[in-house]
Amino acid sequence: EVQFAESGGGLVQAGGSLKLSCAAWEISFEDSHIGWFRQTPGKERERVSCIDGGDGQTHYADSVKGRFTISKDNAKSTVYLQMDSLKPEDTAVYYCTVGPRGCRYFYPMHWGHGIQVTVSS
Repeated sequence: EVQFAESGGGLVQAGGSLKLSCAAWEISFEDSHIGWFRQTPGKERERVSCIDGGDGQTHYADSVKGRFTISKDNAKSTVYLQMDSLKPEDTAVYYCTVGPRGCRYFYPMHWGHGIQVTVSS
């Protein structure tokens, strides 16, 4: 069973920054495809960003492109989501996920517990 430890969420003013971290173990981390999703009540779950295992190619939703950056540190088995120029509409619970397929066809198979991000206007 994949284990996750997510951190870095919280409350920030619009225009501010947060950096989410997700440590994962019981997986071959370097080869794992990892996605960040977010969920807001009443809205569909959205894939925010994804990073391919192996070559580390990154993918972003249009809503966050240019503002969010995903990265991973294989030595620490940790993936990060740097979120800059935050907007109130970025408010959501963010989930770290692992899936068996690369980002182009990614679907989450394992989910973290989620972490709240709140952006005030």
